[in-house]
Amino acid sequence: MTATVSRTRQPEVLTPAERSALGKAARKRVPLERHAEYTPPPDRLDPVALLEGQAMSRVPDLVPLRYGRMLVSPFTFYRGAALVMASDLAGTPVSGFRAQLCGDAHLSNFGLFATPERRMAFDVNDFDETLPGPWEWDVKRLVASLAVAGRDNGYSRKERRRICMAGAATYRQAMRGFAESNNLDVFYASIDIGTWMQDFGETLTTKQRRKTEASVEKARTRDSMQALGKLTELVDGERRIISDPPVLVPIEALFREQSALDLYASLREVLASYRRSLQPDRRVLLDQFRMVQVARKVVGVGSVGTRAWIILLLGRDDGDPLFLQAKEAQPSVLEAYAGGSVYGNQGRRVVAGQQIMQAASDIFLGATQAAVDQGAPPRDFYLRQLRDGKGSAEIETMVPTGMEAYAGICAWTLARAHACSGDRIAIAGYLGRSDRFEQALAEFAETYADQNESDFHELETAERTGRIKTVRGL
Repeated sequence: MTATVSRTRQPEVLTPAERSALGKAARKRVPLERHAEYTPPPDRLDPVALLEGQAMSRVPDLVPLRYGRMLVSPFTFYRGAALVMASDLAGTPVSGFRAQLCGDAHLSNFGLFATPERRMAFDVNDFDETLPGPWEWDVKRLVASLAVAGRDNGYSRKERRRICMAGAATYRQAMRGFAESNNLDVFYASIDIGTWMQDFGETLTTKQRRKTEASVEKARTRDSMQALGKLTELVDGERRIISDPPVLVPIEALFREQSALDLYASLREVLASYRRSLQPDRRVLLDQFRMVQVARKVVGVGSVGTRAWIILLLGRDDGDPLFLQAKEAQPSVLEAYAGGSVYGNQGRRVVAGQQIMQAASDIFLGATQAAVDQGAPPRDFYLRQLRDGKGSAEIETMVPTGMEAYAGICAWTLARAHACSGDRIAIAGYLGRSDRFEQALAEFAETYADQNESDFHELETAERTGRIKTVRGL
């Protein structure tokens, strides 16, 4: 009797030439020039109403602070208005190719951090909105942020256009390079900031190079030890988090004594659940720390109002700290337009997206679910180290040539992230070799910067008429 061997049929794998041909065919359907298009439809959603809808799921007393931070400038408004732009991008032309998206790829959401090997790397560093979707959406949000920030910095239209074109051109050229690379080479590609300075430092002025080197050195010092000195003090011989309301408030100052004790009990369960999402070696390391105190922390601009906690843990003694940040993960702003997540836990969505897009991720990156509000259903969270060599550029002080250089490094990073999950060969075939893509995106960026300013003024009007309440200066 002859045994029958069942073979699972392998999915069809297209050749590089066939994948490139798909991209070129898409270019005929959706010409590159069409990416310049943005015209708000007559039934465009009210931007303030969209923000008010987001506020419904956030901590009520922090929502005015979010509005206040958004109203500092059109650029800070842009940072907080990812949902508004997602609804606008949904009506723009796309080639049909998808990748794992950051979902909020403006130039302030890139930066430095220390890899597990203790190198200083540059990468995308915010994934609250990550979700698979059209790769164009990330690129347009990045390039438009250059125009918005350039206006805030007082750059001329000519300077802004040069910066926007440089960013889009670097994305196109980088994607072509990744299309010609082996799969593993793309996966291992990264920007080590030390190597980058050696290779490209001569393109910076002496002042720019010194400023970059100073930023790198400052980032190296931003770790749990630095956070211990800045965020805590000794009280009766015990290490305690310093209260700085409303930005940083220990649990004991937020709740009655019994409620605080109940929340601490819940948080210990949260840590146990989160622990199971880590790799075994990370679990062993985490087990060597004990939880000491937890505080609510206000972070960023767009994230203000979502529940975020910092957790102080100590190891062998008071000089062996670990600060974790537990941040609430709500559904991505892209979900209504790009489709829902395959993950039931939004924290897991964030973790997966980060691991797919980043060249290296925090060793303590993990997800869990927690009941942190009495009588409310559990909420999804992701956790990571609060500080581990993290640093970001000072956008407001950049000169035009500095922003042009920064646009290039951000665009290369985004192209690498998309190349890891999207069809890089098809996308490169679509983008081609001409400058039509960057010409179109430079036009789009200026048009959308106009829209962003109009939306910013709408929020100002909402404040002035009492439609919204704001807290400024925090």
